Amino acid sequence: MGNVIASAVVSLDGFVADTEDGVDPLFDWYNNGPVEVYASDPGRPFHVSRASADYIDSTWPNVRSCVIGRRLFDLTNGWNGVPAVGDHVFVVTHEPPADWPFPDAPFTFVDGIEEAIAQAKAHAGDGDVTVTGGNLTGQALAAGLVDEIAYNLAPVVFGSGVRFFGEYTGGQVLLDDPQVVEGERVTHLHYRVSR
Repeated sequence: MGNVIASAVVSLDGFVADTEDGVDPLFDWYNNGPVEVYASDPGRPFHVSRASADYIDSTWPNVRSCVIGRRLFDLTNGWNGVPAVGDHVFVVTHEPPADWPFPDAPFTFVDGIEEAIAQAKAHAGDGDVTVTGGNLTGQALAAGLVDEIAYNLAPVVFGSGVRFFGEYTGGQVLLDDPQVVEGERVTHLHYRVSR
């Protein structure tokens, strides 16, 4: 079995988006370097530093499925039916969209984080599952479903916005020492949850 990895690009003060769902300064590092890398969409290249490319190449290919919330799905229109990372997306929602124009896209709508992660893990097999930052991450961490945390730290302070762990109230969670990769305009911190 692979790992469940809570993953996002995060401001220094812990936000994955500002109060208007803006993310621009967080994603500067995706286009500030000479090395071209791809996730799942061959039409969406990133240009990053060598250090970030090596980190991405060691993590993204292992991801088979992604768990996201309905809010991110709506903001991105489900990336027009192409998963950002992995080959299948599980969207946590109480109400699936009725008129999404990509009915054959590899997206499954699931009611509840525990069921979404169970389905994502079954799909992933020995590959990894990512959970996007925000309330889903907090819920998954509180339920004991997160194995690793990929905290990609951008050099910006938002002051307020959408928190990486949402409204987490699950109590203290200890992490092992991080793997630290210094990119340009990002520091990749990869932690294992202590068991």
